Amino acid sequence: MIHHATASALSASTQLPPRASAPKQGDGDTGTVIDFKPKTASPRRFQVVFHNDDYTTMEFVILVLRQFFHKTETEAMYVMLTVHKKGRGIAGVYSRDVAETKAAQVMDFARDHGMPLLVTAEPEPE
Repeated sequence: MIHHATASALSASTQLPPRASAPKQGDGDTGTVIDFKPKTASPRRFQVVFHNDDYTTMEFVILVLRQFFHKTETEAMYVMLTVHKKGRGIAGVYSRDVAETKAAQVMDFARDHGMPLLVTAEPEPE
């Protein structure tokens, strides 16, 4: 059994603190509410990069660019020539999952056709 004095002491110790009162006029608070919205970073994008080699034919690279990246003949030719002249060329920029999937699909397709084509998914430079 709890004595009345103990019960009132318990209830006094479990009371919530008093609510803050509204700012009084003239205390320096303008009452302006600032809506804070944290910035969300955009997900990092990844480039699908074709690397040059001495064995994969130019025609095969164009075929892959058209089939897997939906490039026009002209776009595919441009990327293929960039790979041929500069050693690497970017087929597209995607989210990480899409870029890695496309690179793996192209590599599998190339192996199935006896081509040593190297395609990688690399983070886009910041």
